[in-house]
Amino acid sequence: MLYQPISNQIEQLQIEAISDERKAILQPLINYIQLKTTENNTVNLNFICTHNSRRSHLSQVWAQAMASYFDIKNVFCYSGGTEATALFPVVAKTLENTGFQIETLSNGSNPVYSIKYSKNAHPVIGFSKTFDDEFNPTSTFAAIMTCSNADQGCPFIGGSDKRIPITYDDPKAFDNTPQQLEKYKERSLQIATELKYVFSNITN
Repeated sequence: MLYQPISNQIEQLQIEAISDERKAILQPLINYIQLKTTENNTVNLNFICTHNSRRSHLSQVWAQAMASYFDIKNVFCYSGGTEATALFPVVAKTLENTGFQIETLSNGSNPVYSIKYSKNAHPVIGFSKTFDDEFNPTSTFAAIMTCSNADQGCPFIGGSDKRIPITYDDPKAFDNTPQQLEKYKERSLQIATELKYVFSNITN
């Protein structure tokens, strides 16, 4: 059972607005999740970008929430970068403004956050790490490339079943500008809308 503000936000997302071109990009992810679900296998999704600070975390958190919303079982979402930096604080703020319950578990140069989307579900643990960090699966997962730099700069992801490029523009371009919060929200909701489309197409 998702927190009500998150459910309300998901209900408002307009999947009809997604272009046919984007739907074609999302289709391999739908196929991957459907195949694993049909075979009653665990669905491991590792969202990967360069710094594991913005887009990959937004994708990880929304994917986990969408799996819960559509009641798709055994979905475990992860994220990583080609290098580790820190989860950008505006990402945490953006998710918090949408209804996620966020707690800082540790401070420092790479803070660790608990990101809860439901009272009874295990929280997403958010911190920056490389895609092959021990926190992430080492085999039987889909590597979803959320930025073109990581997609081009990381030609091989060891252990992955499938590599799926679904890239997004980096909201970092608006850091320290008056549009920062608005642009982070915009990117978050774009990712949420596309993942709603993905999970709405999965049949148990």
